[in-house]
Amino acid sequence: METSALAPESLYDVRRVTDLSVSPDGDRVAFVLDEFDPADRRRQSLFVAPADGSREPHRLTRVSNAAAPTWSPGGDRLGFLASRERDVALCVGSAESDDGARDGEARADEERADGPDDRSGDEDTDADDEPTKQVWAFDLARGGDARQLTDFADGVSEFDWGPDGDRLVVAARDPTAEEREYLDAREEGGPVVTERLQHKFDGHGWLDTVATHLFVVDLDTRETTRLDGTAGNGAEYQGGLQPTWGPGEIIAFRSKPAENPDASTVVHLRLVEADGSEPRTVTDSTLAVSAPRFGPSGDRVAFVAGDAVNWYRPREVHVADLESGEYRSVSASLDRTAADWAGRPAWVDEGTLVAPVGDEGTTRLARLDAVRDDPERVFEAQGTYRSIAAFDLAGGTVGLCLTQADDGPDAYAMAVTELDAEGGAGAELDAESGAGAELDAEGVTGAESSDVDDPLTRLSRVNAAFVAETPTPGCERVRFEHSDGDEVEGFAYLPPDFDPADPEPRPLVAAIHGGPMVYDAPGFDFDDVYWTNRGYVVLRVNYRGSTSYGRAFSESIRGRWGPRERDDVVSGVFDLVERGWADADRLFVTGFSQGAINTAYVVTHTDAFAAAAAEHGIYDFRSLYGTGDMHAWYENDVGLPWEAPDAYRELSTIDEVDRIETPTLLMAGEEDWRCPPTQAEQLYVSLCKRGVPSKLVVYPGEHHAIEKPERAIHRLRTLTEWFEAHDPGA
Repeated sequence: METSALAPESLYDVRRVTDLSVSPDGDRVAFVLDEFDPADRRRQSLFVAPADGSREPHRLTRVSNAAAPTWSPGGDRLGFLASRERDVALCVGSAESDDGARDGEARADEERADGPDDRSGDEDTDADDEPTKQVWAFDLARGGDARQLTDFADGVSEFDWGPDGDRLVVAARDPTAEEREYLDAREEGGPVVTERLQHKFDGHGWLDTVATHLFVVDLDTRETTRLDGTAGNGAEYQGGLQPTWGPGEIIAFRSKPAENPDASTVVHLRLVEADGSEPRTVTDSTLAVSAPRFGPSGDRVAFVAGDAVNWYRPREVHVADLESGEYRSVSASLDRTAADWAGRPAWVDEGTLVAPVGDEGTTRLARLDAVRDDPERVFEAQGTYRSIAAFDLAGGTVGLCLTQADDGPDAYAMAVTELDAEGGAGAELDAESGAGAELDAEGVTGAESSDVDDPLTRLSRVNAAFVAETPTPGCERVRFEHSDGDEVEGFAYLPPDFDPADPEPRPLVAAIHGGPMVYDAPGFDFDDVYWTNRGYVVLRVNYRGSTSYGRAFSESIRGRWGPRERDDVVSGVFDLVERGWADADRLFVTGFSQGAINTAYVVTHTDAFAAAAAEHGIYDFRSLYGTGDMHAWYENDVGLPWEAPDAYRELSTIDEVDRIETPTLLMAGEEDWRCPPTQAEQLYVSLCKRGVPSKLVVYPGEHHAIEKPERAIHRLRTLTEWFEAHDPGA
């Protein structure tokens, strides 16, 4: 067995394409490139590429992080969110801006009158303050640097263009004077004071009472008008308000119910006129909605919605008729979840939409009828071993970020008329093919389609250097029976020198996904490259509870976590042992979040694994209640702990710690409000008391996810050392 021990520090060399957006005419595709800088910070840069692949992607931003690229209706400007130093045009007294805006001092007086929390044009920001996130825009017709379009004291979280490109709708916090006083005191170390049920949320910390509202911003006068009645009521930290401006004066947004929103999992679709008239609610109290998008005429709006209580039920695409006020699902019969995290449903014409869906362990496209439930799977040329990470459609062009195990993720484009093109396995990408074998100065190379039968045009090759220098894994779909006799699917990532037809058994890492209502799909992931280059087989099982396999499959674990997930993972591991792919004496198990919960379920019921690593998990659901941020979910699934104590006990592995003999590494984020670090501490101390080899790693300042690259590298190094220390074959 020959392997190349890839260093954890190679993570710095990997880039990801995110936030993809197609211009209204379909001629250009904007995307964000996530990468690392030498100072151990993540950077997000904005790029634009011609959809025909005729030129390499062009980097627009160089000095700040960028997000949410959004084209103006005319396609001449590209807006985005960024935390940059304040635009000089807003800091030079009474000088006019480059677009002929009125005197800055007079404009500031108007802004103070119209928007109490809008930072006036003649105020200077403290040099020591971090810039807040604002809306900026590039004028792609005239050129030059981006112009700052908003100037809210607490920043902007979301935005969309008005239909004529002369206004924006933005989501921003708007504290009262009393709330501002409390916020200032908190910044100076004052106490947390709350009467909110949802008193904290992961990534946001301790919550306050400041409401996020929608504002309309006039780009000529900079006049800012708050739209009353548009408060998110908590939706702002659970996906955002997602403001979407239709072809006319109507704006769609998300909002939780105004009455007792912290106790509710309902999220309404609401509509408001740009003049600030009373908002109206479209959906009832059975749904949690997201991803609204108006049809071409503005008479209909598509949106994604899931059951507000039963989160295991597949999320469906709905269409609301604004004249009648009625709405219906147009994807229910597909029995597959709408993958709105990859992109909103997009309108091809008045009667047709395209949306990404999770289907049999991959993210693919479905074509939907706007008035009836008649979905159709399309884009067969995608094949079975690449998955969609981002999607958009405009002007007859489909923009995609596609990923597969040995290359990607990268930006692609194709004509919407090619959605019915056939392909399959022959359309899988060839990492060595296509134009642009050499990197450009930015390290982002454009390339043509890799196969003459492939309808896609490849727009970027952001990991060309990494892939050229690093052996990438093979990927195989594997199906096997669990103990109940039904089949479950997984993906096996194989070392570069591994021949599944003539195997030499290898050490195996069972990597369990979180969620649980998500799914593993074939794709490029540094962890898989890392482990396979060290000679390990990596198995990712879509255990029962995973989405993309239909409602019954996902719903089977609702309120009854543990036995099925555990059995599916272990069954998959021993299937690979029987195939001769995995060495039965060198098995390891790990998982993050729900994957850590499942890791604990595994080691409380089998000693088959040489070592385990549970990252950011939950092991005592009784003590979790009130300390984590998902109390409503557990109440919906299990009930209240004092009303269903046995159910909470059955979910918890802490009571079965006496059955654990497997050396176990526990990892946590110090400020993780989803799976608090006290959970890892409980299990760690319990294992130590029993004499089970164990280690605890807590990352200061980190939330549920590990954000800082240096700590992500430390995580991999720690996992490697733990597995090697307990590997009988090492």
